[in-house]
Amino acid sequence: MTDLHSAALIAVMALVTMALRFLPFLIFRNRETPKYIAYLGRVLPYAIMGMLVVYCLRGVSFAAVGSWLPALISCALVVALHLWKRNTLISIIGGTVCYMVLVQMVF
Repeated sequence: MTDLHSAALIAVMALVTMALRFLPFLIFRNRETPKYIAYLGRVLPYAIMGMLVVYCLRGVSFAAVGSWLPALISCALVVALHLWKRNTLISIIGGTVCYMVLVQMVF
């Protein structure tokens, strides 16, 4: 692949990404946001987080304690951190670090 081809690919990807980011602002410039779009803005973050939880826990096996206990402890830590700090990033990082430590060093 030539350097010109790579640069063209990057330019096209950048333009498409920028167009997708700016398009809603251009469409709704002088209008009120439709109620359905506002509803999706309120509901989708929770739905996506629920789907991520299901995705992360889909492979948990209850055959041995060592396979489900780290996931349970980490999920409990995520909930506790979020209730304590109200910061999604801290909750996710804390749960991930806890899970990795438990899986790599304890179980």
